[in-house]
Order: sequence, then C-alpha cells, then structure tokens
Amino acid sequence: MQVSVITLFPEMFDALSDAGISGRAIKQGLLSLATVNPRDFTEDRHHSVDDRPYGGGPGMVMTVGPLSQAIDSAKTNMNVPGKPSPKVVYMSPQGKRLDQQVINELAQQDSLIVLCGRYEGIDERLIDAEVDQELSLGDYVISGGELAAMVLLDAMIRQLPDALGDSESASQDSFASRPLLDCPHYSRPEDIAGRVVPSVLLSGDHEAIRRWRLRQSLIRTRDRRPDLFAKLQLSDEECKLLDE
Repeated sequence: MQVSVITLFPEMFDALSDAGISGRAIKQGLLSLATVNPRDFTEDRHHSVDDRPYGGGPGMVMTVGPLSQAIDSAKTNMNVPGKPSPKVVYMSPQGKRLDQQVINELAQQDSLIVLCGRYEGIDERLIDAEVDQELSLGDYVISGGELAAMVLLDAMIRQLPDALGDSESASQDSFASRPLLDCPHYSRPEDIAGRVVPSVLLSGDHEAIRRWRLRQSLIRTRDRRPDLFAKLQLSDEECKLLDE
C-alpha cells in the first residue's frame, strides 16, 4: 500500500514511521509512507501557503495553488500502471466521523493521499476539485490534520496482512466486526492486593472462557456505550447471556 501525506510538518510523521507496529510495518515494506510539503511549491521568499479569507474574519486560509501542486506531485510519484488513481482524504472537523468500517474500507486501497489542513482550513474550491472524502476524529477541533492523519494511518496499518504479530489480534479488537467493546483482559500475577483474576480464565475450559468474554463485552457495551448497544442485533445466545 502506498500513502502520501500532504503536510506542512512532515517531521511529525517520524513518530509513525520510527516506532511501534506502524514503524515495523513500514520497515517490512507492507506500506510505503511519503510526505509532501506544500511549501516546496511556493514561489515567494516567505514560502506562503495561506492568505486572508474573503469576507473578513480571524485567521488565515490555506490557498489552492501550493496544495494542488503538492497533490499532483504525490499522484505522480505514486502512479502505478493499471492501478486506479489514489483516493484523496482530507482530515477535517466537517468530515464524516471516522469509525472502524471506514478504516477497513480505506485499508483496501492500493494508494491513498491524506491531506492535512492548518489555520482556519483550506480553500473550499480545492476540496471541491481534489478531495474524495472528508473525515473527522470527532466533534472537537485540534491545531491541524497531522495528528488525525496519524490516528487514521495507525488504525489502517493494523488491518494490513502480517502487520500484527498475531493474525487474530485485529479481528478481536473492539469494533473489529461489530459495534461491540472488548472484554477485560488479565495477566500475571494472579492476585494483586486481593484483586484476583476471574476463576473462569484459569479453568482451561475454552467454551466457558469464550462465553464469559462475550458476556463481558455485551455488558460493557450496554453500560458504557448504550448508543452502540442500541445498534447491535443480538443473537439468541447473546440474549441468553445477558439474561443470565
């Protein structure tokens, strides 16, 4: 998978490429990650990428020219004969809420361009002409799209084959296939200040453990995220576990 990030702060993505699961996946060649700085396509001595908004108001707006050229450059560098043009995603508070379904869909792309805004945002005409999808982390504002892009990419990388040490890890995460929170997890020692591991997890009874974990996931989702629980279509077994 090829990913290019359009950003004024390419150094921020060293955190993604140098550490953890994402860093290992990049080093293994499961994903190629490049950054393109719009300032490289400016012609004035200040390398300006923003200007005052029409209509007045505070802040500045990222202009079309440098961003458009940066996207064109990324597409040229990612061009693979016989493959579709890269999808362009813009991280924006106005976008669709990012969820596991969106992440799974984007992880199937051969190539992706992620656009990171700054200041008051980017000129709407660039969005109309270049952007395929706008995505948001949630109903709040951060200083720029870089952190949001790193969250998106880290979540996508987890879905790539061989990115995780255990191939089943991603499938057992919260939200992996349904809007269901994960169950509690325990490790050694067995007793910490009188707080002990649930006995079923020590039983060796795999069916009992599976049922306990499913029950805990259902209860957690019901109690902590009733909005998600309302979306669940419960099986007969799940209804019985909740009744118990």
